[in-house]
Amino acid sequence: MNRGTTYAIIGFAVFVCALFFAMWYFSRTPSPYGNLDSFAQCLAEKKITMYGAYWCSHCQDEKARFGSSFKYVSYVECTKETQKCISAGVEGYPMWILSDGTKLVGEQGLEKLAEVSGCALPQKKN
Repeated sequence: MNRGTTYAIIGFAVFVCALFFAMWYFSRTPSPYGNLDSFAQCLAEKKITMYGAYWCSHCQDEKARFGSSFKYVSYVECTKETQKCISAGVEGYPMWILSDGTKLVGEQGLEKLAEVSGCALPQKKN
């Protein structure tokens, strides 16, 4: 293989990677609330925990609502921390457990989590 062919293959591979990145980046749905760091931190401070599994599509949807702020949510991955999930009585995914022991099974959405926690969501962007 000559040098020109090698550069063409490398260039094509870079183009394909850039195309996939652009498709992923522009297909993301940003939160209508903007940055949710303080909301997610408030949930964690109030000892509200989400239990889920990596393969659970509803868990992925719930995580996506937080965007990059999900890193502040108290989260237990039940495929890795099985005993924690058994001890908590996890019955389905996702499951949110409040500090008083109340269990919310299934996708809750940001508004429901704000309602049950007392944590304030930022104002929606127009």
